[in-house]
Amino acid sequence: MMHLKAKHVAAAVAAAALIGCSDSGDSEERANLSAEAVAAAKAAGCDLEAVKGKELHIYTWSDYLSPDVQRSFEEALGVKVVIDTFDSNEAMYAKLKAGGTGYDIITPSSYQIATMAREGMIEQLDQSKIPNVKSNFDSSFAEQIVDPSFTWSVPYAVTYTGLAYLKAKVPEGVDVDTWAVLGNPAFKGRVTLLDDIREVIGCGLMYLGYSINSTDPKEIDAAVEQVLKWRANIRKFDGESYKTEVPNGSTWIGHGYSTDVAQVIVGDEEAGAPPREDVGFALPKEGFSIAFDEMVVAKNSKQADLAYAFINYLYEGKVAAANMEYICGPNPVKPGIDMLDEDYRTLITLPADKLKLGQVLKGFDGQPEVQALYNRAWDRIKATEAK
Repeated sequence: MMHLKAKHVAAAVAAAALIGCSDSGDSEERANLSAEAVAAAKAAGCDLEAVKGKELHIYTWSDYLSPDVQRSFEEALGVKVVIDTFDSNEAMYAKLKAGGTGYDIITPSSYQIATMAREGMIEQLDQSKIPNVKSNFDSSFAEQIVDPSFTWSVPYAVTYTGLAYLKAKVPEGVDVDTWAVLGNPAFKGRVTLLDDIREVIGCGLMYLGYSINSTDPKEIDAAVEQVLKWRANIRKFDGESYKTEVPNGSTWIGHGYSTDVAQVIVGDEEAGAPPREDVGFALPKEGFSIAFDEMVVAKNSKQADLAYAFINYLYEGKVAAANMEYICGPNPVKPGIDMLDEDYRTLITLPADKLKLGQVLKGFDGQPEVQALYNRAWDRIKATEAK
C-alpha cells in the first residue's frame, strides 16, 4: 500500500486512518448488499429455494472478509457462511493433504494452486456460473495472475509482503526499507518471520539480488545462509502473531502482509482497537513479494452451487468496494475499485515505480526437484529454530 506522496508505505497506511478503512458497518448503504447477493446468485444459476438453510464453508486467511458482505449474503439467501482460518499456505495444504474435508471455497495463494489441481483437491471452474468475474475483472492486474483463463481459480485479493515495525523502537538513522534490518543487532530477539517457505526463503533471495522464484540450488543455498545469519534476531516463525505483538511491543519488526498491517494501523474503534500510527509498514527496496490469494472450489464440495453464487457475489462492484474498505487491500474488481474514494483508491494500489520492485510468487508444480530443494532449505532453517 502506497500513497503517492509518502516516503514509504508506513506513512501511506497511517493516512488510511483519516479515510475510514476497515470499518464496513458505519453506513446503512454500505451494509445493504442483499440485492447484490440475490442478483449474483441468480446469475450463477443458483436455486434460491434449494439453498435455504444450507451452510457454505470457507477456508481462508483471518480477517479477510467484510462482516457486512458476509451478513448480507446470509440474510438475503437464508444461509450460513462458516469460516475456518489458516495462517500459511503450507498449513492449509497439509490439513487438506491429511484428509481435511468439508470446505466449499478455499483461498490459497496463486503458487499453491497448480499443485492442488494436480492432486485433485479442487474442481475445474464452470465459467457459466461466475459471469461477473469475466465482466468485472480489472485487466490491469492481468500480468500478476497465474491463471488468466480462470480455469481453476478466481483472484480474490492482492497482498504485498513487507515489514511491520514499531516506530519508537527503530533507532535514529536505521533504514527499515531493507531486508538487512532483520540482522540489525538493535532488534535482537524482537523479530518474527512468517511461517512460510516461499516468503522466508524469498527474503534471502531478494536481498541477495536473486529472483524470488529462483530454481538455482546455489542461489537457494545462499538465501538459506542469509536467513541463518539473521537467525539470532528471530524470535519465532509465525503467520499471525505480528498483528498483535508489534502493537504490544513484544515484537519490534514483524514480517507480514500489507492488508493485515493496514488493518492494525487503521484500527477498529467498534472492536476497541484504536488507530496505531506508531506502527509502520515498509516494502524493502531489494524487492518484495506480490501474491494473489485466489478462490477455488474444493473437490467434492457439498454446496458447489452456493460456492459459485458467493464467488459471483464478491465480483459485484458494490460488494467488492465494501470488502476492500474492510480488508484494506485491493480486490481486482474494476467496478468496485472505481467506486472507491480517489484518495483511498490511490492508497491501496502501488504506484508504478514501487510496483516494479515487487516479484510475483510462482509455483513449481511439475518441478519436483525444485520443490525438494525448497523443502530441504526450509528444513535447514526450521532446524535452527529449536536451538
